Amino acid sequence: MSETIHCIGRRKTSIARAYLIKGKGKITINEKPLEQYFQTGTLRYCVTQPFVIIPAEAGQHDINATIIGGGVKGQAEALRLAITRALVKINPEYKPALKAAGLTTRDPRMVERKKPGQKKARKKFQFTKR
Repeated sequence: MSETIHCIGRRKTSIARAYLIKGKGKITINEKPLEQYFQTGTLRYCVTQPFVIIPAEAGQHDINATIIGGGVKGQAEALRLAITRALVKINPEYKPALKAAGLTTRDPRMVERKKPGQKKARKKFQFTKR
């Protein structure tokens, strides 16, 4: 299996495209290694969580990812979803374990838009009686 597997993951305003190729487990994000792109251990764990749940696939694939938009947490979660979808594409038997960990679901929560005549999405201008 030498072909590239391409999957997309989204979270908030982040969009991550992950390309999985047979390799030694090297993860590159926007032309930078994982340790340089995501500097905290929590974010690195978030990205590699699918491989923690499916250890048989850890170190089997090189991941080349491009991420645009959002902040670091949203980008890490978007990439995690993309990797999860790619692993399910490789072997559909992985889906129940990944689903039980809650990794296959796309988080639909987005920032609520600002309404006209209000200060923010829910906050109103101060009311004066007289």
